[in-house]
Amino acid sequence: MNTLVIYDSFFGNTEQIAQAIGKAMPLPDQVEICRVSEVKPGQLAGSKLLIVGSPTRGFRPTPAIAELLKNLPASALEGVKVAAFDTRMVNLGGYAAAPIATALKKKGGVLVAPPERFFVQDQEGPLKPGELERAASWARQLSFE
Repeated sequence: MNTLVIYDSFFGNTEQIAQAIGKAMPLPDQVEICRVSEVKPGQLAGSKLLIVGSPTRGFRPTPAIAELLKNLPASALEGVKVAAFDTRMVNLGGYAAAPIATALKKKGGVLVAPPERFFVQDQEGPLKPGELERAASWARQLSFE
């Protein structure tokens, strides 16, 4: 496996984005897409690109994503390319992607793109039109970094 996409999702919107990202990678058979609750110890080993996404909850990532990142050993991502995304309703400050990116870098990851945001139309969704296509485009850019 070269790419690991880890996500959390409450209403399915962030999961849809994670799936679109994984399927858009140049070698989709070398991509694993995993809900945070299903991540197993050691699963990150061997990943060349780690992408982590979360819905924004209280201006932060979900507790499950925050806990995963907090519990990674200090240099667990040394040299691994990393990227972060979130889903949100509006484009104001204080959302999940930036803290995810910061945590990934603190664990040794090399950020390959600024944190990305994808928009939902209401608290529970659906995604705004065009967001799945935008997620796929973003993923293709990551694969060339």
